[in-house]
Amino acid sequence: MALLRSNPALTARQAAERLGLSQRAVEKQLAALKAGDRLRRIGPNKGGHWQVVE
Repeated sequence: MALLRSNPALTARQAAERLGLSQRAVEKQLAALKAGDRLRRIGPNKGGHWQVVE
């Protein structure tokens, strides 16, 4: 979450590289956060950004 707060335009691939995880593992976590209303995607996949919901 802190990574997405500091860089909302971060992609799953970039987050995976920074965290040392697979891209699929990051995508699963992002999906879980979105399902739990803790994270929102604003805009399109290309050019959009993440909004962390407090």
